[in-house]
Amino acid sequence: MSVWIAIGLTAVGCYLVKLIGLLVPAGALERPLVQRLAALLPVALLAALTAQQTFSAQGALVLDARAAGLAAAAAALLLRAPFLVVVGVAVVVTAAVRALAGG
Repeated sequence: MSVWIAIGLTAVGCYLVKLIGLLVPAGALERPLVQRLAALLPVALLAALTAQQTFSAQGALVLDARAAGLAAAAAALLLRAPFLVVVGVAVVVTAAVRALAGG
């Protein structure tokens, strides 16, 4: 039963956040600072999620094959590789490090 309560509360919360977003005056959204923050916020959130998923395991800070894959992906990005190549490089390097390390 508590799962359904959590689902219901989450649905209501999402609806309220959406409603609050619709009630913001258009003039407030046209300010340069707000537009800059809106452009940078998704990048910051994605970077934080990537860092959390790469360097965390069961609440502890770890440095494993995922870090090598992320470093390889960063190198591919610096070389201006296409997105699918970047993902492929990250996958191959992560798998290779895991195979060599036995884990």
